[in-house]
Amino acid sequence: MAELVTVVPSVALAVYAHPDDADVGCGGTLALWAARGSEVHLVVCTDGGRGTRDVGTPPEDLAARRSEELAAAAQIVGLHSHRVLGAADGELDRRAGFVAELVALVRSLQPDVVLGHDPTAVFFGQDYFNHRDHRAAGWALLDALSPSAALPHYFPEAGPPHQVSTVYLSGTLEPDVWVDISETVEVKASAVECHRSQFADAEAGWAGDAVRRRAAEEGRRAGVAHAEGFRRLRLGG
Repeated sequence: MAELVTVVPSVALAVYAHPDDADVGCGGTLALWAARGSEVHLVVCTDGGRGTRDVGTPPEDLAARRSEELAAAAQIVGLHSHRVLGAADGELDRRAGFVAELVALVRSLQPDVVLGHDPTAVFFGQDYFNHRDHRAAGWALLDALSPSAALPHYFPEAGPPHQVSTVYLSGTLEPDVWVDISETVEVKASAVECHRSQFADAEAGWAGDAVRRRAAEEGRRAGVAHAEGFRRLRLGG
């Protein structure tokens, strides 16, 4: 029987590679928790400046546009804060000091729960394989959380240690828990639709429809109307 996550964390931190990734992966969950009083923070690791097929759009212009889209989506979701680390799109695995940077953020924000990419999910059928930035962000986040953020002799300059209790990985091939987002699926759809640079104007409605279809698929697995699935890791604390 599918397990539903019903506990709302006091503080949650989502760490994702690109400006639209959190909304696609866990926007319904973040919106639900925020609506129920959780302090929800989002860290976006790259500027997303290369995410276009248009050769005439300079990366710096696209990055600026995506930052505006991110801010609009963050307001819709109800985030307590969001920030962009600004790594070059497609080069996250080359960012010096990335794990230390994430450790400092975790220790500063002291989240109960952290969400991010599942770096072990690579091949999704024959039509898609996971973006290198997703994999890099996922591995770096796991390295930052365990053991680094929790133990004092790892990155002592990053502040006092903090033990995160639970990690939820989205975009996974092995979901083992689900969050019922029936109350917030429309919030998620609206947030995803903010990222208009990632689809043609004519596809805006399609993006929202795709969100609803995917959430309904996961809902059927979980026994609810709409859901988001995650791979859960328990770290203690």
